Amino acid sequence: MKKLKRGASFFICFPVMTLLFFGALGTAAGADDAYTAARKDMVLHQIKSRGIVDPNVLPAMERVLRHEFVPSSRKKDAYDDRPLPIGYGQTISQPYIVALMTQLLKVDHDSTVLEIGTGSGYQAAVLAEIAKAVYTVEIVQPLHVRSGKTLSRLGYKNISTLNKDGYFGWAVHAPYDAIVVTCAADFVPPPLIKQLKPGGRMCIPVGPPFKVQHLVLITKTETGTISTKVIASVRFVPLTRKGE
Repeated sequence: MKKLKRGASFFICFPVMTLLFFGALGTAAGADDAYTAARKDMVLHQIKSRGIVDPNVLPAMERVLRHEFVPSSRKKDAYDDRPLPIGYGQTISQPYIVALMTQLLKVDHDSTVLEIGTGSGYQAAVLAEIAKAVYTVEIVQPLHVRSGKTLSRLGYKNISTLNKDGYFGWAVHAPYDAIVVTCAADFVPPPLIKQLKPGGRMCIPVGPPFKVQHLVLITKTETGTISTKVIASVRFVPLTRKGE
């Protein structure tokens, strides 16, 4: 693996029962959505103004009902420029970080994506607005159940969820065009590298738990060569392993 190239920016982010959903994309925001103005403001001032320009990502961030993915007591804070707790020591990531990681993956309508760390289901929903299929893995069983119910209720039919140790990915559906890891690992799990398609991209925070980590973009060439680039300094909750 090549030496990491360092970026200059810094952001803070505290981002078997199997539910299978196939078919159309998830529901978009309706005209009567009370949070429409807040969502538009979030995209304009938190995301677009910071350099997110992907024509797939911006409308996806505006369509996904972020307030549906946070606890009821935090709905009023759903569109704030910060992460929010969702229980079990986990968080929903800052909107800008979700948009940044999605843009880095260069997902399109033909992409098959793997997510490690479903959490609330918000990142999966954003990806599902763009990609053909999203496979997402969550080790915390209550979060797996809750996120699955939320995604189903909102009409997302191209998302499959799994309750499992995300370190090992989801090999049965590999290879993936893109992989996103929404929790910090001490190193890049080898199974994820193996499950990334040649020509694919992975975005993962790498570093010690509860300290500054590096948001790393990994690309695999058509010949299987791996290259890495540090995009930003971040803070994510740690990757939870079975037995921890």
